[in-house]
Amino acid sequence: MEKGYKEYLILNKNILLGFFASVTVSAIIAQVLSLQAKYLNSSATLAVDLSVYYATFSGFFYVDNKKKYRLDSGELDKSRLKSDLIKIITSLGSGEIVYSICRWSIQYYMLNSAYEAYIASVLAQSISFVVYLIWVNLIARSVRLYKDKL
Repeated sequence: MEKGYKEYLILNKNILLGFFASVTVSAIIAQVLSLQAKYLNSSATLAVDLSVYYATFSGFFYVDNKKKYRLDSGELDKSRLKSDLIKIITSLGSGEIVYSICRWSIQYYMLNSAYEAYIASVLAQSISFVVYLIWVNLIARSVRLYKDKL
């Protein structure tokens, strides 16, 4: 498998693991807060979602890439790390803006449409996640995160 494809698969694996962790916790929080105002439920579950997602994603991303930024001498390759961090933050950050707006809006709509809170959370997060995943991969390729020729 080409290195570029492998890097994208690892990135997407970490994104998916973060999603699975956050969707579980968010659904529980949404149900716990089901008696609260709809806007409060949507906002709180989005905050929990992002917290759990980034904690999980960051942990797995670190484990998968900790050797990538080491020089042969054992020193940290700061210039490469800085360059890749800017590209990752650009990709994930712009995706988060799209994701947050999409997720909050869909969940708020579903809560007002009499869906159970946990179902509204899972569906809103799942739909928004697909949009997010497409967005992040397009941006990662456009900023040449993995310097591929795909």
